[in-house]
Amino acid sequence: MSLYDNAVLALKEYEDQEELRQAYLDHLAEHPDGMWKACQDGHITASALVIDPSRGRVLLTLHKKLRMWLQMGGHCEPGDATLAAAALREATEESGVGGLTLLPGGPVRLDRHPIPPPCHCHFDVQYAVLAPPDAVHEVSDESLDVRWFAYDEVPEVADESVVRLLEATRARLRTRKG
Repeated sequence: MSLYDNAVLALKEYEDQEELRQAYLDHLAEHPDGMWKACQDGHITASALVIDPSRGRVLLTLHKKLRMWLQMGGHCEPGDATLAAAALREATEESGVGGLTLLPGGPVRLDRHPIPPPCHCHFDVQYAVLAPPDAVHEVSDESLDVRWFAYDEVPEVADESVVRLLEATRARLRTRKG
């Protein structure tokens, strides 16, 4: 299965944000190259919130270009077999943390946002990954800093998209336990 086909399948199986989900599917139907950065009308990206539920914290990156605290993530690459694999790869590369595991259940949220030219839009498919208890992070070339934040600190440092991703991730964790 191609990455494009996997993205379509992952989006069809995602059961939330119906209108936005359909906009992602419509975009892919109209743009066979919609998985790649070269698609200037916008493209799919994959991100992941690195979470340590045992300590009630998340690992965020201070993005070098945007100068904002965000979850880890970025563009899909030809070697990515699935969107989930792309999100896990990005989280590992940007955090330096080994042993991350995807939170089961597929994407946690979708977030479409404008980006500076030459492209116009990121259609971000957001996952969550669980950090091992002994996680040690490193600052990557794409970051100014990487830091752990307690759940209640996130609204003070990050924008609403990250706060919504954290809330959705915590809700997924609660349903998994219950």
